[in-house]
Amino acid sequence: MELQGRVALVTGAASGFGRGIAELFVEQGAKVAVVDLNGAGAETVAKSLGDAAIAVQCDVADAASVKNAAQQTLDAFGRIDIVINNAGISHKNRPMLEVDEAEFDRVFAVNVKSIYLMTHATLPRMRQQGGGVVINVGSTAGIRPRPGLTWYNASKGAVNLMSKSMAVELAPDKIRVNCIAPVIGETALLETFMGVPDTPENRARFIATIPLGRMSRADDIAQAALYLASDRAAMVTGTVLEVDGGRCI
Repeated sequence: MELQGRVALVTGAASGFGRGIAELFVEQGAKVAVVDLNGAGAETVAKSLGDAAIAVQCDVADAASVKNAAQQTLDAFGRIDIVINNAGISHKNRPMLEVDEAEFDRVFAVNVKSIYLMTHATLPRMRQQGGGVVINVGSTAGIRPRPGLTWYNASKGAVNLMSKSMAVELAPDKIRVNCIAPVIGETALLETFMGVPDTPENRARFIATIPLGRMSRADDIAQAALYLASDRAAMVTGTVLEVDGGRCI
């Protein structure tokens, strides 16, 4: 039970990578706030996890909503030890000039501003507690970008770099900050990333760019998050951990 007695707030936890992280963290002894814009989905996941979890409906791009999510977590569990900034969206894979301003703004609000807002909402409590762990979910898109996803790639590049800068600044507070950079995964966003229908043939084109021969899965990201959140990574901060099957080589 590597996370016994700890409390984690996980955004985007109603499905995909976030749900996988929430499930593994509870299995490893943590209490978890299942935070998602999809309130009903969050409720479903939290109920499946029992008394160790609560559901929190939250728009991570809205300051008041994020502050409320942090407060609900504190009200339920009394502390916040781990924050997983996993929620993210993308514009559809297409030429950069076809992405309108509203889409661009929403991508940066959900993928980048959300971390700014969550940091404001949780950092004071972590400092009071004498430390904590922040894990931001970036992407290989911010390291080895694919064409057609320029603005999404840029948002994830910001997350990757932001994580390193946060790590340096927060180290004196005993707060470790790391980033996970998944390769394209088997999630609800798959067709958005591919820009074409999710057929075996189209999947094969993307899988051909991944040396280990498959896309990432929720458990791959959850296991990486568990390591980074646990005491096994006590000396690890400021890293961008590529969970990519060799894509970035």
